[in-house]
Amino acid sequence: MEIVAADIGGTNARFAIATIDDDGRVTLGAPVTLPTAGHASLPLAWAAFGAAIGRPLPPRAGIAIAAPVRGDTLKLTNNNWVMRPATLAGELGVDALTLINDFGAVGHAVAHAGPDHLLHIAGPDRPLPADGVISIVGPGTGLGVAYVVRRASRQWIVETEGGHVDFAPLDPLEEAILARLRKQHRRVSTERICAGPGLAQIHATIADMEGSAVRPRDDKALWTAALDGSDPLAAAALDRFCLSLGSVAGDIALAQGASALVIAGGLGARLRDHLPRSGFASRFVAKGRYEAMMAAMPIKLITHAQPGLLGAAMAFVEQHGHAA
Repeated sequence: MEIVAADIGGTNARFAIATIDDDGRVTLGAPVTLPTAGHASLPLAWAAFGAAIGRPLPPRAGIAIAAPVRGDTLKLTNNNWVMRPATLAGELGVDALTLINDFGAVGHAVAHAGPDHLLHIAGPDRPLPADGVISIVGPGTGLGVAYVVRRASRQWIVETEGGHVDFAPLDPLEEAILARLRKQHRRVSTERICAGPGLAQIHATIADMEGSAVRPRDDKALWTAALDGSDPLAAAALDRFCLSLGSVAGDIALAQGASALVIAGGLGARLRDHLPRSGFASRFVAKGRYEAMMAAMPIKLITHAQPGLLGAAMAFVEQHGHAA
């Protein structure tokens, strides 16, 4: 059976034909990425995908959306697309449709990822638990949070808005970052610091403390300079980003009762070489009386190239089966 798998974000809409075997195994075809700004709606981008691959699209779809999937209307955070679940299947011309939050889709990808798609980052080097809770934290444009619950050979995926909990500073530099952000926002959530745009805030705070001027540049250029080490201030900001992310990830794992952590998200992939040698792990385990428990958790990074597409297809299988 074939379905269309889609991963719809504020910047890009990704599509692929997914083949679902009789045992429920998913194989993704070549992905096609379209800029959401280049299309006025999901149905128009859907038609553009069909034209790009030059064939009729299957009448089945699993779609991950960067928005809470609830209510009568879905609105992307960083785009003007509006989707109405009650009419979307008809607009796309499909008979079977699964809609899921984008980080819920990442949760499905993690739940079904094999060892070849899980890179060890820190903690004991052992597989993800077959029984227990796996926390998932994904820094990207925002900070995605989900978890997988495994019990008696069954598993459940739960997406959350955990990236929007309050940021808790742990030292004077983080207090200065928080003070800077409080001048801009009435409330400062963790994703203001531990997601892509947060690096610029950290960088500006360090520059102020050092008495250095901040050279104007966009987030992409700043991240590049931080990762390649060509700018010492940017590199220092990256080190602090990893420390703060470690603290937040540890808080989330502790709150969710986790036995392991998986890092996802676009920035997670870019940090794959930096995280193991940063202070991420030391901050992750620094939870007072629970330090030994935190140190016993394996920390992995999902390396699948398209976890959102894979997860959208797996969510379709969960809802409709492999013979819909």
